[in-house]
Amino acid sequence: MSLLQVKNLRVEFPTRRGTLVALDDVSFDIAPGEVLGVVGESGAGKSMTGAAIIGLLEPPGRIASGQILLEGRRIDNLPYEQMRQIRGRQIGAIFQDPLTTLNPLYTIGRQLVETMTTHLPIGPAEAREKAIGWLELVGIPAARERIDSYPHEFSGGMRQRVVIALALCAEPKLIVADEPTTALDVSIQAQVIAMLKTLAREKGTAMMLVTHDMGVIAETADRVAVMYAGRIAEIGPVREVVRHARHPYSQGLMGSIPPLDRRVERLQQIDGAMPRLTAIPQGCAYNPRCPQVFSRCAVERPELMDAGTTRAACWLYAEAVR
Repeated sequence: MSLLQVKNLRVEFPTRRGTLVALDDVSFDIAPGEVLGVVGESGAGKSMTGAAIIGLLEPPGRIASGQILLEGRRIDNLPYEQMRQIRGRQIGAIFQDPLTTLNPLYTIGRQLVETMTTHLPIGPAEAREKAIGWLELVGIPAARERIDSYPHEFSGGMRQRVVIALALCAEPKLIVADEPTTALDVSIQAQVIAMLKTLAREKGTAMMLVTHDMGVIAETADRVAVMYAGRIAEIGPVREVVRHARHPYSQGLMGSIPPLDRRVERLQQIDGAMPRLTAIPQGCAYNPRCPQVFSRCAVERPELMDAGTTRAACWLYAEAVR
């Protein structure tokens, strides 16, 4: 059974010039212990999807239609206070900038202890011992000595580890990780990725991993959703999407990664840029940039359809559907 189900999610931003659609009919699910990677260019709607799930959409953004269900319970229409309780206890969030997540006035120990005593039935002394355990688990050296340090006393990589401990310490069932390794150098990145992967497997935590780094996705995720202009262009097992992408946009993304097994003179590139929300073209949003475009693409918007081992929103696979 799926832990998280997102059904036909639509997010709108009312403006003076009309309504901007930031997410348009996005659907996916994540099972316990599964890591779903979400990739795409900047502005594709990856972070917006995460923000909608954890109930942190910036006003005037709002969920216009669709449903978000956690363990079968609808959470997209809950009052703020109820959602706040769910956010720490059942959904953990990891953001890309640790400085905005951590309170500079409190020691990291106090922040961890407060999170645990708020959401778990334990006292401060037990919470402090657990906090030391979490800091050790995420790879903070000499955790017992450093628990009373302030965020500014840690390096960027260490702060990000503290943020991960903070997201995990209430033992949530779902983690939304938005570019969790962007601020880190490559060696630390690999350790953090391995740690997130282990936690997902051992604790059965479901994870939505938002990133634009295909290397991170290939290393961590079980399935991957490729987003473009507020919609899912392709979704499927990570090996299949990386090796045999079906949607022309996914093919372009994968073609831009240098292969290790052979020398190539030029990498593939995708011409043009992602459309702005005010100017999403009719039909398939990718049609002005697509090398395989044909007449139907400019008129009708494709839904996700079976394309071999993955599902792609592309009219090239409409014959198979019929």
